[in-house]
Amino acid sequence: MARVNKESQTNSLRYSGILVAIGWGKSFEEQVEEANQRASEKKAPRIPSADRVRLQRLASLELSRSRIEQQLERAVQPAHRAMLMKALQAIEKEAEEIDS
Repeated sequence: MARVNKESQTNSLRYSGILVAIGWGKSFEEQVEEANQRASEKKAPRIPSADRVRLQRLASLELSRSRIEQQLERAVQPAHRAMLMKALQAIEKEAEEIDS
């Protein structure tokens, strides 16, 4: 259960690793409830797993696309440019499939 922190000279209680002030008009349970509410308000809304995976894949494809576009700007050899164009088309096709 709760134990008093004897090292501290303040009027406080250490409970489950949380230092909580006591005797200030709120019960311990109210303090814990308020802390939990503040913590849950700060969290981002939960996204379903399938949507999160889809969004992560789209972000990955966007990074790949920008990298290939940069390489395409510097590419000189026709064969290399053709390979990069095919890769770019494949990325765009996959992104369209994921979006629909």
